[in-house]
Amino acid sequence: MKRVAFHTLGCKVNFAESSTLARHFESAGYTRVAPSADADVHVVNSCSVTEHADKKCRNIVRRLHSRNPQAIIAVTGCYAQLKPAEVGAIEGVDIVLSNRSKADLFREVEALGARSEAKILSCETAELTNFFAAFSQGDRTRSFLKVQDGCDYKCAYCTIHYARGSSRNAPISLLVDEAREIAASGVREIVLTGINVGDFGHSTGESFIDLIRALDTVEGIERYRISSIEPNLLTDEVAEFCAASSKFQPHFHIPIQSGCNTVLERMGRRYTAERFADRIHKVRSLMPDTFFGIDVIVGFPGETNEEFEATYSLLESLKPAYLHIFPFSPRPGTPAYSMPNQVRASIKTERAARLDELCQRLHREFCMSQVGRTLPVLFENTSKNGLMTGFTGNYVKVAVPYDKSLANTIVDVTLTEENIVL
Repeated sequence: MKRVAFHTLGCKVNFAESSTLARHFESAGYTRVAPSADADVHVVNSCSVTEHADKKCRNIVRRLHSRNPQAIIAVTGCYAQLKPAEVGAIEGVDIVLSNRSKADLFREVEALGARSEAKILSCETAELTNFFAAFSQGDRTRSFLKVQDGCDYKCAYCTIHYARGSSRNAPISLLVDEAREIAASGVREIVLTGINVGDFGHSTGESFIDLIRALDTVEGIERYRISSIEPNLLTDEVAEFCAASSKFQPHFHIPIQSGCNTVLERMGRRYTAERFADRIHKVRSLMPDTFFGIDVIVGFPGETNEEFEATYSLLESLKPAYLHIFPFSPRPGTPAYSMPNQVRASIKTERAARLDELCQRLHREFCMSQVGRTLPVLFENTSKNGLMTGFTGNYVKVAVPYDKSLANTIVDVTLTEENIVL
């Protein structure tokens, strides 16, 4: 039997798509092996959100080719979509396949003939309009269900619209069927993922609130998480439904990018710092112990010390549970790439370090605020140093002595300073 390995970079959408692509190979008789194992085919599902992501993809390809020059290496994902010629020039690459044609990956690998140079497929800049339905399965206790793709926002720093196309989605009926398939496999938790999930409905005339209401009725799924939602799309209706549901968890990942209105305006974001704060307060009024993970960019062109301090002060006052910090990375083809007053790398590093210190402090404060509460924990089937871990509904990580019978079960645990993992 032939062996295939997947190397997935970037977002949860890529993770869901890699899992679906792997099932295509497995249904044809391939054995999926770990990324570190030898394989006949290596698929690199790339990201291009930063230059570091591009570099990471190149390094993976070179390492794989050096380890086994005979293996087929196929690169897909956003880096392949945006810079196909650059990807195709990496030594060892045999196939470069766009996001638009990901579903054809297995067929293209099987059809590959003699190899002399990379075969670049469907990476022209034509509009991305199809929807590749995908969900992850078999890798974790939870499943990532892709409900939406693409984005119409065209923020000044972002290549996603060019790499993923316009906002589009599968119909709710299909997504409910996929959720039922996930439930039938024994998975208890689904993470709803997409590029701009709150914008769901462009393709079908439906809405995000329609989607979560329908998914809430699927038997066998006990937990849902919303992987990321724009603050302007986190409506009162969505927040109130999640608060009333026993399945949708008090856990929101919301990008702010900057807490300064002048920077938000330069970025082309669709909300103000005040609106963002209002959304946090609204959710907390309904679900006081919500875990908030927040994306923030430091060093956007022209960001002054005063503008950074406005972001720092706002985040410190809002007290999210976690910060995902990104030093600004200029991406060719975006308006921000050629903006004046680019911030020096040393300043970006310093600002990121300050936010990282704030993140560590806020994360600890949030977790310690849960000590003494008895909360349901969904445990995963992995053992490390005699311990197994799981997450509460509000995403506090908990460790207990390994017990195989607890794997993929939801158990009430009283949280202590000792069993919380920071």
